[in-house]
Amino acid sequence: MLIHLLLVGVGGFFGAIARFYLSQMLNNKSSFRIPIGTLTVNLVGAFILGIITGIEANTMIALFFGTGFMGAFTTFSTLKLEMIQLYVKKYKREFLIYTGITYGGGLIVAYLGYIIGALFAS
Repeated sequence: MLIHLLLVGVGGFFGAIARFYLSQMLNNKSSFRIPIGTLTVNLVGAFILGIITGIEANTMIALFFGTGFMGAFTTFSTLKLEMIQLYVKKYKREFLIYTGITYGGGLIVAYLGYIIGALFAS
C-alpha cells in the first residue's frame, strides 16, 4: 500500500511540473484568447489515459502514469476557471469553441488512445 502512495505521489510531482512547463510555454507563445496550454495538456492527457486503459496497464504503471502523472498533468480546476474568465469577458465564441473542443475532443482522443492501446495489448 505504501508503494502505491509513493507511485501516485512521485507521478503527480512530475505531472504537475510537466503541466506547468507546457502550459506556460504554450500560453506565452499564443496570441489566441483560448488558453492553448490547458487545452493541449487536457487533450494529451485524455489520449494517454486512453492508451493506459487500452493496454490494460498493470497496477504499478496505472498508478504512476495514470493516477499520478496524468492526474496532475491534466487540470479540471484550471479549465473551469479559464472557461469562467472567457464567459465573464464576453468572449462567447471562444468560450463555446474551448468548451466544445475540450469535452468533445477529449472524448474522441481518449477513445482513440484506448483503441490504439488495445491494439498493442492484443
